[in-house]
Amino acid sequence: MATNQEPGMKMYVGIWIGLIVIMLVEVFLTYQHMAPRSLIACLLPLAFIEAGIGIAYFMHMKYENPHLLWSLVPITIFVLFMLDHIWPDAFRLASMSMH
Repeated sequence: MATNQEPGMKMYVGIWIGLIVIMLVEVFLTYQHMAPRSLIACLLPLAFIEAGIGIAYFMHMKYENPHLLWSLVPITIFVLFMLDHIWPDAFRLASMSMH
């Protein structure tokens, strides 16, 4: 079996079950009534792991040329940076129109 070959249905079902297990851990942690900062510190890495697995396998990025992935990372960071700087202005405009 070549290393570039995509996994079969058993592999996808296993990945799906793994994602469900991570989700169940997140739900369990949510019901533990932790402090908000502790809860975020636990849930955020789990969410990144889930997103990474979804991107790697279900969006087939694991089997793409690595240059494609590394070209998408700076673009994503740029978009998130711009959204972070545009959203506060949108909230300001919304509050101005209420008066």
